[in-house]
Formats: sequence, structure tokens, C-alpha cells
Amino acid sequence: MASTTLEEARSSVSPYLLALKDSLDGGGKPIVGFDLGELTVEVRATHDSVFAIVRRPGEGGLAVRAAYLGTAFETRLLRAKPGEAARIEVTSAAGRHEITFFRNKDMLERLRVVVRLTPTRSMVLPFVPRDLYPLDERDDPLGTTGTVEAAQRGHNAGLLYFRIDQPGFGDVLYFQNLTALNDYFRATGTTPDGVVGGEWPELGYLLPTPARDVDPAEVALPAGQKITLSDAILIFRHDAPPHERESARRFIQMLGDAYRMIDLPVVHYRDWIDRAERAARDLAQAPEATIRHYGHLYIHPYTGAEYPDIMAQMSVIAALHGWGKWRGEPLPLEAELKKGLKKFYDPKLKTLRRYLPNVGKEKDADAVDSWYLYHPLLNLGILALDGDEDARALFLGSLDYAVKAARHFDYEWPVQYKVTDFTVIAKNAPADGRGQTDVGGVYAWVMLQAFELTDDKTYLDEARIAIEKAIGLRFNVNYQANLTAWGAAACMRLWRITNNDVYLEQSYVYLASFLHNSVIWDSQIGHAAAYETFLAVTCLQDAPYMAMYECFDSFVAFEQYLRDGGPDLEPEARMLINEYGKYALSRAWYYYPDALPPQAIAEKQRETNGHIDAKLSFPLEDLYPDGQQAGQVGQEVYGAGAAFIFATRAFHNVPDAPFRLYCDYLVRGIERMGDRALTITLDGSEPCTANLRLVRLKRHKLPRTNVTAAAGDTLRPYASDEDRIDYHVPASGRLVITWE
Repeated sequence: MASTTLEEARSSVSPYLLALKDSLDGGGKPIVGFDLGELTVEVRATHDSVFAIVRRPGEGGLAVRAAYLGTAFETRLLRAKPGEAARIEVTSAAGRHEITFFRNKDMLERLRVVVRLTPTRSMVLPFVPRDLYPLDERDDPLGTTGTVEAAQRGHNAGLLYFRIDQPGFGDVLYFQNLTALNDYFRATGTTPDGVVGGEWPELGYLLPTPARDVDPAEVALPAGQKITLSDAILIFRHDAPPHERESARRFIQMLGDAYRMIDLPVVHYRDWIDRAERAARDLAQAPEATIRHYGHLYIHPYTGAEYPDIMAQMSVIAALHGWGKWRGEPLPLEAELKKGLKKFYDPKLKTLRRYLPNVGKEKDADAVDSWYLYHPLLNLGILALDGDEDARALFLGSLDYAVKAARHFDYEWPVQYKVTDFTVIAKNAPADGRGQTDVGGVYAWVMLQAFELTDDKTYLDEARIAIEKAIGLRFNVNYQANLTAWGAAACMRLWRITNNDVYLEQSYVYLASFLHNSVIWDSQIGHAAAYETFLAVTCLQDAPYMAMYECFDSFVAFEQYLRDGGPDLEPEARMLINEYGKYALSRAWYYYPDALPPQAIAEKQRETNGHIDAKLSFPLEDLYPDGQQAGQVGQEVYGAGAAFIFATRAFHNVPDAPFRLYCDYLVRGIERMGDRALTITLDGSEPCTANLRLVRLKRHKLPRTNVTAAAGDTLRPYASDEDRIDYHVPASGRLVITWE
């Protein structure tokens, strides 16, 4: 969060800001105007730009720079097409700008401004100033104060969420649809790294321009080709939120509105069952996957590399356990890996250690990242709650130390400390000067598991304290994406147990922090053209890449969040989480090296992280929205559980049917209504659609089928062959499936 005073705003003034102020003092030429709910929009030409001035009578407004010319130009109002509020042509020596305005007023006021340029000749664009300026009642940007809650991080979503405090204009979400700008990025050799942000009162999008030392011929926009320079969406709320929890809820609500306005990439069906079977085979057979210590079998964290650690073991074991339940028979590998878990337990400290006792001297055997203490317990808790007595004993035997650590650090965990005496090794992360701010969320979930196992209210109180301690972090909760997701789930579970609305509201703070780190655009830059990026989340608050482990672990956490949230959940929250899951099932396929072209994979990995073997069905750790080569960090053996997670959540066995059901939205319930009839209930939001597929079982033939929506409408498949019948279905409500 960043706020500004009038003195601060007036102390940093650029020529572009002064030029705007002078133009609005009486200069400029009106072009067109239109209403937007309670707002008015005036499009005006100044001496160097075209602006859309959005005003709320008596409460100030915003100046949105639609085009910066920097030279003489002429404007012409064109006939608006259906659905458009206005269309303007701007001609100059640079070429022809086409500016299109869209407006919508449903629940919230929405304005979209799309700017396209057709250059008259090959050219490299010079510096273009930012495109968003808050205004006071006299159209003076220097008379405003405000608070910026969230701005773009790295190559994540090009968003800006802020509030104009003086005057009381209200909340604004600015969303730059970076997908539409791929052609510009590719042509100019640029990337949208932190391009949406700014310093009050000069905010918004800063068009990236080529480096000075690059050959202009290689980064010029081609003559005569129309290219999109900006696709800006603005969502407005009139009043100021009373606290951070309401601010987070509004952010999610407004982001959901922006999401509905953009064109969404296609999602693809992936055979996660086959991938899971291959992963299970490779875990059991590949020498690079496992190693023996003390007569027991352990997972290598990376392909043929790194010492076994407790997080890697538990991540794979918990996923294998779910896979065994789904297939009706556990794999022998699960039991074999469980046998060695006790060697991680320190009976003196009464806690699980990160490494085995024989870890090499190049590792600090006593060092532990704060989240590493709790996440293995989370997966142990899953097994314990499912009746595994050995897991229960290890879990309960580690709880006292888990609570002791939380209390020692007063629920504000450092990055790393000594497990023996809590000596801090690294207090804060260099990127933001803070510790592991979302560890309280995963700790709270572990405490809720302990409460469910023991009915001891001590653990419920611990969960409450940890979550309440995070209040005040605002949009800065996120340290590591999956931990933030578990924090949201813990808040929602606490709300269900206590009926205290603060926890429901606080879940939106965790979710907003998660979405703040999301890649809500489909990058086609560099090697990213070979994989999918849409709705991924970069793994850490400062990491430049998307990671498989954080991807599938967040997927699991959000399954819990949705089930506990039920019908009381904010609709946009339900929509965005379900959409995250839908795109994860498609996008995550590209973490596997056999799904990528060889040139998209780095030849070298981190020194201690082994190598990449494309024949093994283990995912790469890292994909990059800016198109760098994938797999620079390594190939995750500990990420092998992803295939088991996705297969068991997306595919549903139907007894005595010749097919399985596949659905990329959360299926809340399946009920058999007859020998050849069943109903399923989906947990999505209107107007989204889910993909429902009937997937033929081996040695069977697909029957004739019928799918009916809740309103009685028969849904026709959009594709079918001998192996699948594919439907687009409403993402919310009940469906009836019958077959002959």
C-alpha cells in the first residue's frame, strides 16, 4: 500500500502533468461526450494528446490519456459500431490512431479504451507518458490525494487498484489487457515488466520502448500494419471501503468484472490419468527419482539431485495416497516411502527436521525455512484425518513444537531460522524487507487439522491468533503463492467453525494477495509462445517464474476454500478460483519437458539441481511469462504429485458406466439417479462455462448420451470422436446425464 499527501503530489511534477493541467484549465478541444452511469465522460484533444475525462459531479475524476502524439494532429469522430460508445480517428505524421470507447453499467460502471496505431512508415516509438491522472473538483491533478493498494508486479497482471481520497471520487481498478499487446511486444522486443503503476498523481500504463543500443530496424513497428498499443479497462466504485477486508473484497469483485470483459484463451483437454500412470512408473523405476538411506527409500527433490527433505517426501506421499484411493488400490510405493518418515523426526526437539540426520556438510542441518516446518504437517494431517495411524502419531507428536515456534516468533515468522534454538538466520526477504508473511495461513490450517483430530480448543485458538495477526498486511500477505492459498482456506474454515464474519472477510485479503500475483494474460513473447501462461501465479512475491508445485498445491487449497465457502462466497471470488482451476488443468501440462520444444528448455540448471530428462514424467519447476527458457531451476521430482492431484480432481469414476466424467470445474456433488442416469452439481458462477467430457474407458465403447441443464435445455456436444464426447456446460447448477 502507498498513500500520498498533497505536499508529496506537488513535489514531483513532470512536464506532462503540467501540460495536462494547463489544457484542462481552458485549453483543448472537446470531441465527444457520453454518460457512464453516474459518471460523465468527455473526450478532449490537448496540444499533444487525446484524453478521456471521467468526472463525478462534485467529487473529482480521472484523466485517461487515450493517445500521445507529441506533434500536430487532427481528430475525426467516426460512426460508432454496435456496442461502442464512441470511435475516433487521429491522424498525424506518425500515422493513424484509432481510439474506441466501450461503456457498460450493470452493477458497476465500466469503461474500456482500445487504442490501435497504423504507422505511415516503419518507426520506433519514443517515450510515451503514463495514461492515468486523478483530478480534483477543478480538474487539477495536483489537488488530489489517494492510496494505491496494488500495482503490477513484474510480468504479472497489468493492474492498478487505487482510491482517490481527496476529493472522494472512490475506488478505481485499472486493468491493462496485456494479451492484446503481444504483437507490440514482439515487434519491439519489449516485455511488460512492471509497466502498470506509477507515482501519484501520474499513474497507469507506461508503454515499454526498445533499448537505445538496439538496431532500430529490428524493433520498429512495420509500416501499414495496425497494432494495438493499449487496451485499458477501468472499473469504478463510488465510496471508500471502511477497512482492508472490504477493500480486498472490492478488488476481487472489480477484477472479476474486468475478467468478464476480456477474450479468454482456449483451454485444452489433458489426459492427466495417463500422465499420473507415467509419473507413478517413473517414481518407482527411475534411478534419478529415489535414493536409499538407512535402508529406506526417499524421493530426490530434483532429478538425481539434492538431499531428501521432508517437504518433498510428504508432497509426493500425500498425492500418491489420493491417487490410490481414486483408483481403488494403493500403490506399493506409498507404503514404502512412508516407512522412512520417522527418520526425519527428532525425538529430542519433538519435531520433524528438514533433512535426514546424515545430510551432507554443505547443508546446514539445523536451518529451516519457516514454511518448511508446517507444510509437511499439513500433508501428514491429510493422511491422519483419513485414518493413517502412523501419520497421526507423527503429526500429533510434532504439534507442541509447531505451536512453540509460532509463539516464539509472535506469529510473525522470519525467512529462515535454527530449528534447535530459534536463532534467526535470515529475518526478511531482500525483495520487500519482510519475513514469510503468509506462513500464518498454513499454520492456521495445520492447527485446524489438529482441532479436528483432537477436539482440543487450544488449536482452534492458535488458528485464530495466527489469522488475526495478519490483519493489517493489506495486499502484502503473499510470500509464496500456495501458502497464501492455504491462508484463504484457513480463514474460510475458521468462519465455518466460528461464524465470525471477520474470517470470511479476511479470506478475501489472502485471495486478493494471491490474485495480485497472477498472470492474467496470455503471453506470446519468446519461448512463452510454446506454452500457456494465462491465470498462472508467480510462485514467490519476487520470483520471475511460475512454478508447478505452487500451482497444484494452490489448486488443492482452493478446492477446500470453495467447499467451505458454499453459496455465501462472493460470486467473483468463486468465479476466479474456478477459472484458476480450469486453466491450471490446461496450462500445467507444459511444465513437462516432453510437452515443450527442445529449444524452449534451458540446457543448464542450478548447480545443485541435477539435470532435465524429458523421458521422465516429472515437471520442470519454472516457466516464464516473459518467454525465457523453461527449466532453468530444475526438474521437480517433488512435483510429481501434480499429475495425481489433477487426475483425481478432474476425472470422476462412474460405476458400471463405459466412461469416466471429466470436468474442469469443481464438481460439488454426483448422484446416481438410475442405471443409466446421474446428476452432477457444479460450483461455478454465471455466465462462465465449464468443459464436461465423457471419456471412454479402455475396452469399452461410448454410448449415446444426453446432457440436460437445470432449466431443461438439452446441451449438444461441440466435439466428439470414438474416445470422447465434449460439452460446454453452465458452470453453475445441476446437470442431468443419461445414456443408452
